[in-house]
Amino acid sequence: MERALTVLHVSLYHPTRDLDAFAKVPAQLQHDTSPLLVGRGPDAHLRLLLPHLSRRHLSLEPYREEGSALLTFCLKALSRRGCVWVNGLTLRFLEQVPLSVVNRVAFSGIQMVVRVEGGTSLEAFACCFHLSPSPLIHRPQAEETDEWESTSQEQPPPRPRLQAPEHPGLHRPSLASPEGGTETQLQKEPSDRVPC
Repeated sequence: MERALTVLHVSLYHPTRDLDAFAKVPAQLQHDTSPLLVGRGPDAHLRLLLPHLSRRHLSLEPYREEGSALLTFCLKALSRRGCVWVNGLTLRFLEQVPLSVVNRVAFSGIQMVVRVEGGTSLEAFACCFHLSPSPLIHRPQAEETDEWESTSQEQPPPRPRLQAPEHPGLHRPSLASPEGGTETQLQKEPSDRVPC
């Protein structure tokens, strides 16, 4: 009997209009239980051709918690020159954080939302990638970079939020943000044909 794969639904956004930066992003991939590398290097599984990205910028690492029959994931920062922002936490080189069901990630100008859909297979997992035409995360830019340490601790007034255009096959659940507002995230509606 074949076991269902855990699926990571990954939405990506970058303000660049250059689609060549995302030319190496597959629609989906199946991966064993080794770390899935994200970066601009030729060995990256999710290869993003952006100049400020490290060759190995971060990894999504599956593991099994004691007493659990399911894969769990953590995100590990691999870049020495930049940091990674995950669900309100700033990670520096080799720091890691466990992922929850829905995760907001930002690095080198890229916004990424990772939604974990559990499966029973312990040998592999699948990733489905979606390029978003609109921003996925609303938060001050400086939180993702070292600029945050040199800025005033006062919070700027909230900027007005623009409504993203409707996209067929996508829905937008609103989630509470740490700043007290709501946040819009794009997610695919479930499909019976493929895990993505």
